[in-house]
Amino acid sequence: MEPDWDDLKVFLAVARGESLSAAGKALRRDPATVGRRVARLEEALGAPLFVRAPTGYGLTEAGGRLLAHAEAVEQAVARGAEALRGEAAGLSGQVRIGAPDGCANYLLPQVCARIHAEHPGLELQIIALPRVVNLSRREADFAITVSPPAAGRLTVQKITDYRLHLVAHRDYLENAPKISALEDVPQHPIVGYIPDMIFDAELDYLAETGAVTVALGSSAVSVQLGFLRERAGLGIAHDFSLPFVPGLVKVLPEAVALTRSYYLIRHAGDARIERLSRVGDMLIAGLRAEVARLEALT
Repeated sequence: MEPDWDDLKVFLAVARGESLSAAGKALRRDPATVGRRVARLEEALGAPLFVRAPTGYGLTEAGGRLLAHAEAVEQAVARGAEALRGEAAGLSGQVRIGAPDGCANYLLPQVCARIHAEHPGLELQIIALPRVVNLSRREADFAITVSPPAAGRLTVQKITDYRLHLVAHRDYLENAPKISALEDVPQHPIVGYIPDMIFDAELDYLAETGAVTVALGSSAVSVQLGFLRERAGLGIAHDFSLPFVPGLVKVLPEAVALTRSYYLIRHAGDARIERLSRVGDMLIAGLRAEVARLEALT
């Protein structure tokens, strides 16, 4: 018996969720039913597709070979559905975007709102996580990262550079010890990421401040800006976030000036899907324009 598309959907869900329960949730089926479908597929193909362990389901060598073919079928089905819907005129369907919370809070809402205004049939979802979104598990269709991935069957496009500076609330600076050089910074409380929760080396800004500890830390950029808004100390902030927090000003802008980059990541095969390809192009263009607009206000 040759596997049909429904068999492959079950296989993909288990491969990505690494458990019957996660696959069942994604498919809206009972985990026991998912387990029976996997067993039936393995019997039909005459090879084990998964290694069962207490920690979950891992792909065997045969399962790894089937994965690429199953994803190719998935992409072909998606392209066919788009052609039937006539999406050359207007896009529709769900698109999920994972991004660091700075981008998710201060850039993506404006960009996605404009895309949706042009394509009201789209369902755009933003996932803001203090980690890199796992595309292999299909947590999202796109991931925006601050470092390009080192491995994987992925398409990587640089979106834009963005700038960060040392900042503080002007009221804090009026009442705190004077800051005229980088050597003065360690006298002040530093706001930043929790050091052992930094998930990308590009987010480790502490050394740039000349300080050795973070007095007020959070894994979320929005919380860090909240500390700074409350006159709690100094911190590194994205220039594009400053228009959202009135009162924050740059400190020693010549001495502490950082440049980082955003990258758009997707599965390599997804670039051939019209809907995702067009949304990806709109995300890149929109993010570039929004970073430039907001940075020009600071």
